[in-house]
Order: sequence, then structure tokens, then C-alpha cells
Amino acid sequence: MFVIGGLLLGAIGGGLRARARGGKAADMAQYAAVYAIIFGLIGLFITVYLDRMLRG
Repeated sequence: MFVIGGLLLGAIGGGLRARARGGKAADMAQYAAVYAIIFGLIGLFITVYLDRMLRG
């Protein structure tokens, strides 16, 4: 769930950031993709960390 949430939040945040900077559609798509990848990886690390901690 953290990975999916990270992907969605990253894509939305990246698109909004590009729009705020006056970017065109291609800029918004690129920012959304990059932010989705970054936040998805963070979500993956959180998931792995929690899984290892809870399993002992």
C-alpha cells in the first residue's frame, strides 16, 4: 500500500509542481513520472523495513 500511495502522491505532486513552474504538458508528465518513481521507491523501502521489523 505504501508503494501505491507513494506512486499516486508523487505523480500528483510532480504534476502540480511542474504546473506551478509554468511547465507544458510534457514537462508535467516528466515531473509526474520522476516524482512517482522517487516516492514509489521510498514507499518500497518503508514496506520492506516494516515487514522486517514486524516479522522479527
